[in-house]
Amino acid sequence: MNEPQNLPENQNREAIEARQLLRLQDLLKEVSASNSFWKNKWNAAGVSPESIQNLSDLQKLPITTKSELVEDHMSHLPYGTNLTYPVENYTRMHQTSGTTGSPMRWLDTKASWDWFGECWAQIYRMVGLYPEDRLFFPFSFGPFVGFWAAFEGATRRGNFCLAGGGMGSEARLQMILDNRITAVCCTPTYALRLAEVAEAENINLAASRVRALIVAGEPGGNIAATKLRIGQAWGARVFDHWGMTEIGALGIEPLENPGSLNILETECIAEIVNPDTLQPVEKGEQGELIITNLGRLGSPLIRYRTGDLVTEDTTDCPSGRSLLRLKGGILGRADDMVIIRGNNVFPSSLEAILRTFDQVAEYRIEVRTIRSMQHMNIELEPIETHTTEEQLKQIKTEVSNAIKDRLNFHAEVTTVAPGALPRFELKGRRFFKID
Repeated sequence: MNEPQNLPENQNREAIEARQLLRLQDLLKEVSASNSFWKNKWNAAGVSPESIQNLSDLQKLPITTKSELVEDHMSHLPYGTNLTYPVENYTRMHQTSGTTGSPMRWLDTKASWDWFGECWAQIYRMVGLYPEDRLFFPFSFGPFVGFWAAFEGATRRGNFCLAGGGMGSEARLQMILDNRITAVCCTPTYALRLAEVAEAENINLAASRVRALIVAGEPGGNIAATKLRIGQAWGARVFDHWGMTEIGALGIEPLENPGSLNILETECIAEIVNPDTLQPVEKGEQGELIITNLGRLGSPLIRYRTGDLVTEDTTDCPSGRSLLRLKGGILGRADDMVIIRGNNVFPSSLEAILRTFDQVAEYRIEVRTIRSMQHMNIELEPIETHTTEEQLKQIKTEVSNAIKDRLNFHAEVTTVAPGALPRFELKGRRFFKID
């Protein structure tokens, strides 16, 4: 089936910016009339939304942080005050995972939820999925937004969509095979878990019809070693996706440019700023991603600090699109960085090393302060065929040496018994800072 012509994501830069400005001014007009969160915030900052006459004027408005949102929610239970319309107008509620703080409940009107689905329509087109593709969503559909919008966005395109909640991994694998699934949406962690179960059950995933996995919710989709492991196990292309419950689905690795991430500037305005000064960085410099979403009028976020560190790719995109392109995708989170022996270390940097070892099935990292210095311990769970004392010693030595060689510090490396570490369906939690 042919996709429509003149698609938003294929517009030139001038058209994208004209679209952004028009939608930004509509958004500001709508929320300034009745959304008490934004009215109070702008009044306190002494700025008026009417002063925003061009895209550069957006910087007149104050930055928004997650801590502000959490405080607002806690002070005005159950939904906070970032509501543009009466609560009766809202038809959906999703809750953040709470990975980086207290969970928040996020409401959407029908129009806002339709916008969420349109973001996913663009994402599917950019990874080369068509309405005839058959999609599987192997996760439990609870209050976490997960792939809810991805599921509904695909059904509206005419895709066959199968929800995989309420069943074990073995049953999900059989559903994939029985229903001739061609694309799977899940976390990188769960893609690896399904591959692990498939191997134990003698299921040849690489021989299935699955040709694409869209992975999201955690680092991994942008880590070469993790993508390689997933791709080889499934015999499929792995696409990294980025989004948040509170801002929507706004980033995707395009078919034509592996290892990068396109931001859907058709649906948002993105800024990259210095995390300390909050001033724009020079093109090509690393900074923190700031997002203003443009279609979620019922509960928008304006100049929101995502906490994600990124670098703009200033070269032309092979796809020919004019969207902002992030080199290497999300590089890490500012609040996840630890300093070990003077080295700035992100969990993604460690995963990039650990996933190169085929004999490591799972891992867990703890960082503690000992005598005023940060100390890291890495627990490795080997696959069952590598559990002799000699093999365990070799794994620990090789991993320790790789970390020393690539990250310039020594980590304590230990091993645990096969199956000892937890497995995850949604976001995997492997990195712990212990006070």
